[in-house]
Amino acid sequence: MTDMLLSCLRAAADPTRLRLLALCAEGDITVGDMVQILGQSQPRVSRHLKLLCEAGLIDRFPEGSRVFYRLADDSGGSGRLARDVANLIPADDPGIALDRTRLDEVKQDRARAADAYFQANAARWNSIRSLHIDETEVEQALARAFPDHVGDLLDIGTGTGRMLQLLADRIDRGVGIDTSRDMLAIARANLEADAVRHCHVRHGDMYHLPMTPDSVDAVIIHQVLHYAETPDAVITEATRVLRPGGTLLVVDFTPHDHEPLRADHAHRRLGFADREVFDWYTAAGLVAHQVAHLPGDPLTVAIWKARRPAFAARSLPRRGARDRQTEMARR
Repeated sequence: MTDMLLSCLRAAADPTRLRLLALCAEGDITVGDMVQILGQSQPRVSRHLKLLCEAGLIDRFPEGSRVFYRLADDSGGSGRLARDVANLIPADDPGIALDRTRLDEVKQDRARAADAYFQANAARWNSIRSLHIDETEVEQALARAFPDHVGDLLDIGTGTGRMLQLLADRIDRGVGIDTSRDMLAIARANLEADAVRHCHVRHGDMYHLPMTPDSVDAVIIHQVLHYAETPDAVITEATRVLRPGGTLLVVDFTPHDHEPLRADHAHRRLGFADREVFDWYTAAGLVAHQVAHLPGDPLTVAIWKARRPAFAARSLPRRGARDRQTEMARR
């Protein structure tokens, strides 16, 4: 513990690195952004970032040709120290204040770019929303199904980051995963606009999540499973990162025959039956808890909730599990 503390303090004991810590405490930021804000060369900024990463004070997330940095997760010792150090940096320091002003300009540029992409695709998204129950009702039902509070949340296929925004006050930390860099830009802009600093997004594949086993307390897969070639593999991978006692929520459509969603919107599956989802839960080692159906015209949205048993002995035996889960879901 003492060695870790000394290493972190040595890494932070530099004016430029303190400025970088202050910037990373504000959310995701690239090397290019930091070069622009600090007015220093990229090699110099990169060297400072390398030292901060090696000390565990900041995290590094590659995303295509860019790399994002942010303050380390405060679930670990070095992450908590990074947060403490960042909080001690005087906000009224002239240099820090100027950095934050320049950072605000960077965020405004991001928001304008994200808004342009969102507006260009709004008609496509709105055409799908018009087919089912109002999104507000879906979100209210999802909030009712979500636990009162969890430590770590994973949102698979985060899109605009709406699930992180919706549940921000119920979680300690949140991570959104998406393969679309355009959608990640929108999510970052939305989280920044709401000052949701305990959540972030990163590039990732739902079949190969960039997370360790047993690392999150809740997983949400919201309107994503119908794009999957092998939905059961997505459920299995989500279960891998779920801690014992954790909750999985899948939100998607029940079976329908609206073929334009397949032809025009790349939906691989036209909805899912309760029994099919329950079978995937059982195969992954989860226990179905409940399901809610929200009828629309013509699409019905379902919220399937499952839990990973806290102890192996609590897992339902495979024989007859489908019938027991179906009965539980109807209660």
